[in-house]
Amino acid sequence: MRRPRPRSLRARLVLVAGVLATGVVLLCQLAGLAVVRDWLTDQVDARLAHFRPPAQFYPGAGGPGGPPPPGPDGALPSDYRVFFYDRDGNLLPSSLGSAAGGRPGPRLPQREADLTPAGGKPATLPSEGGGRASGWRVVSYQGPDRMRAVVALPLDAVDGVTTKLLWFSLGLGAVVAAGVVVLGNGAVRLGLRPLTRVERTAQQITAGALELNVPVADPDTEVGRLGLALNTMLDRLRTALHRTEASEARLRHFVADAGHELRTPLTAIQGFAELLLEAPELPADRRREAHALIARNADRMSRLVDDLFLLAKLGAAPVVHREPVDLLSLAADAIATTAIRHPHRAITLEPLPTRTAEADGDLDIVEAPGDPHQLAQVLGNLLSNAVTHTPATGRVRVRVGAARATADAHPGRGRQLPPGTPVCVVEVADDGPGIDPDDAPRVFDRFYRAGPAPEPGSGLGLAIAAAVATAHGGRLELDSRPGRGCTFRLLLPDGLSAVGRRDKRC
Repeated sequence: MRRPRPRSLRARLVLVAGVLATGVVLLCQLAGLAVVRDWLTDQVDARLAHFRPPAQFYPGAGGPGGPPPPGPDGALPSDYRVFFYDRDGNLLPSSLGSAAGGRPGPRLPQREADLTPAGGKPATLPSEGGGRASGWRVVSYQGPDRMRAVVALPLDAVDGVTTKLLWFSLGLGAVVAAGVVVLGNGAVRLGLRPLTRVERTAQQITAGALELNVPVADPDTEVGRLGLALNTMLDRLRTALHRTEASEARLRHFVADAGHELRTPLTAIQGFAELLLEAPELPADRRREAHALIARNADRMSRLVDDLFLLAKLGAAPVVHREPVDLLSLAADAIATTAIRHPHRAITLEPLPTRTAEADGDLDIVEAPGDPHQLAQVLGNLLSNAVTHTPATGRVRVRVGAARATADAHPGRGRQLPPGTPVCVVEVADDGPGIDPDDAPRVFDRFYRAGPAPEPGSGLGLAIAAAVATAHGGRLELDSRPGRGCTFRLLLPDGLSAVGRRDKRC
């Protein structure tokens, strides 16, 4: 068997409202019906209480004036009926009252002992004819000579009024139910219109229209707050999707670049290895040259793989080992190492100038918490990049000092430090051709080499430097002016003390 389909929210609201409204109306009508019936019954009881048969009305009782004259056909001129029980408690066949139309009287017991209730309390008895005939309201009184009289009044008026009220209540309940269904459907449809718009927009978003937002008419309503929450969720979802797409694009680009960089040394190694295998009669000098080229390309590929592993390690976990690092000594060591490889390059170590004054020529000790080996690699990469991409006659200046972060917007990677934050700064500046503004935002990408004819290299040096700066909670920035050189600036958060003393310990 198929399960019934669940009703919509609008149908459930209309159904519940209709049932509640109809139930309330019927309950109120039934309560009113009970009150009216009790009130009419009390009126009948009051009439019964005001009529007590005199002694001369009892059969066989004689009075000074005798019994009153009866009405037409011996009936009382009213709707009262009076019945008598003799001294032995038997119901007498004779009675007083109107018998017009042959209307049956109340169903009285033949014995007085079976008459309930007794003692002048009114009671309701059915009619002798049964069926749809109305009942009777009766009360008994003690008469002379141990006789008893039973006075009865019909409940025709009470039953007629209550029947009409009952049918009126049922009709009113039906009208209310129909009105609630018709009018309530329109009211609920109007009230749920904002939710309907949210539903349609959600269906469109599900179909692929991710750029849509849920309409919010009134943010103070439940539907409005729901729309705001959905819009916030959609914004986060779109941001996550864009980040995922960008990450996938970078990953594909990275894999392609890595494959390209690795393919070159692998091709060279394979070519020279095949040459040595296929031409064993090569002269000794050619064989030594082939072995040297194989070793050189293998070393290049090994360094490339090491750099990739380092980037993966830096991206997977923060810096674990931290200790105070003397950036001034670290810069001096990096300059000495670079000078050995490039003995004819002019590389100087200078203090960091302030924004309001030039450097005073004194070098101050600047310490920052971090990993000395990783920070040394950053300085080595920055110096290697400077001497590689500047003319042989150009100067390279390394500046070390302490300052406060500013709001200047320079291309870079890492944490954007709030303005005014104490930082330790290491700058590597050159007077080379500089970097084109279009290439500046991408110089920290992996395998990216700027310029129309990029210099040889893996393109991972600046990416590694930026990753190390990010892992230390700092930032690596580029300040470049085409034709006037460029400056790479390493900013590390001040984790040791404030800026301002002559012996700066950041």
